[in-house]
Amino acid sequence: MNELNLPSYDVKLRGTQEKPEIFDFLRKRYVALTPEEWVRQHFTHWLVEGKGYPKGLLGNEIELRISDKKLRCDSILYHQDTTPRMIIEYKAPTIKIKQQVFDQISVYNLLLHVDYLVVSNGLQHFCCKMDYERHAYEFMPVIPDFSSL
Repeated sequence: MNELNLPSYDVKLRGTQEKPEIFDFLRKRYVALTPEEWVRQHFTHWLVEGKGYPKGLLGNEIELRISDKKLRCDSILYHQDTTPRMIIEYKAPTIKIKQQVFDQISVYNLLLHVDYLVVSNGLQHFCCKMDYERHAYEFMPVIPDFSSL
């Protein structure tokens, strides 16, 4: 797998060379190891271990419904009352982060109305703070620590 612009952690792998799996500590099970999953696991570990995000307030692969259409958020950070607070979208390191990625996460936010949108391909990370009163958003210089959200 690609080297990322994220801290390493004690990765747990299993499976075969054709079907490798990585342990997802949030879902508490092994999942298929794809380049996007490699980013997700490193990013969520960094949020918990490096940024102080409570593990119990994060969820991976959260299903959303718009009419009869099913969507899946890569990760969501929740408030204590279980309302969504942040949507996180991951891409493989080979995928450049363009407007299309922000368009995708914005569709999710039409349903969830969160405070923050985060996008990462493991090499670049972007965070936007939403301002619903002004119908705008502000790019933040870094991914904030949990204590400063």
